[in-house]
Amino acid sequence: PSLHELTPRVISIMMIIFKLFLFILIDFFFRNVNVKVNSLVSLKMLLNFGCDILTFLNKWQYFCSLLKKQIRARMSKKDTNKEAEVEETLANEPILETPVEAEVVVEDERTTEEKLSEDLQNEKDKHLRLFAEFENYKKRTGRERIELFKTAGQEVVMAVLPVLDDFDRALKEFSEDQEDVHVQGMVLISNKLKENMKQKGLEVSQTIPGDVFNADNHEAVTQIPAPTDDMKGKIIDVLEKGYTLGGKIIRYPKVVIGQ
Repeated sequence: PSLHELTPRVISIMMIIFKLFLFILIDFFFRNVNVKVNSLVSLKMLLNFGCDILTFLNKWQYFCSLLKKQIRARMSKKDTNKEAEVEETLANEPILETPVEAEVVVEDERTTEEKLSEDLQNEKDKHLRLFAEFENYKKRTGRERIELFKTAGQEVVMAVLPVLDDFDRALKEFSEDQEDVHVQGMVLISNKLKENMKQKGLEVSQTIPGDVFNADNHEAVTQIPAPTDDMKGKIIDVLEKGYTLGGKIIRYPKVVIGQ
């Protein structure tokens, strides 16, 4: 802080100290009742002198405050003058056009629009992919459910196949005794069982001797010399029938192939 800022503070501190000193003197004189007249006179003179000093200090403080106000006013005038000069210089300077900045702004706007359009297209592609994947999932699960319903009793059907084989072998052995009551009852039971299994989706794979061997549909048990050249690579005999359940092969026919 400068001198004109410190002077009022020092004067105020001196006034406070001087007042405290006067109060102490007054208290001392009034407590000692046996004070002489000369002491009272000297006290009066001291009080008058103290009042004069206080008046001087007050006037000096007032003077310092006025001086401080004048200095602040001058400084504010200088600041305003400087601001006015700066404004005048700015007003007199020619305004330069910046077309390059305008072009940059337009380019930025275009780039933002392109980015937004690209983001929108990407989101549309993602949505279409997800929709296609969901549709494929629905179709696949639908097919799996249908196949599951068709082949739900596959284990039970597989357990019944040996019984059907036994009926076929037994009826083949008693093919000459068609008039026998027991054979007729056996035929009825076999036909009823086959009909019920057919309703469940069980079908016999159509494989007969003379068909061309196909590894995808047949199971070769053994090979024998072909009786003729035409039977080479073909089925000579069917040892065990094949079956399908709901269009799915559950047992391949066992065949003999001609060499």
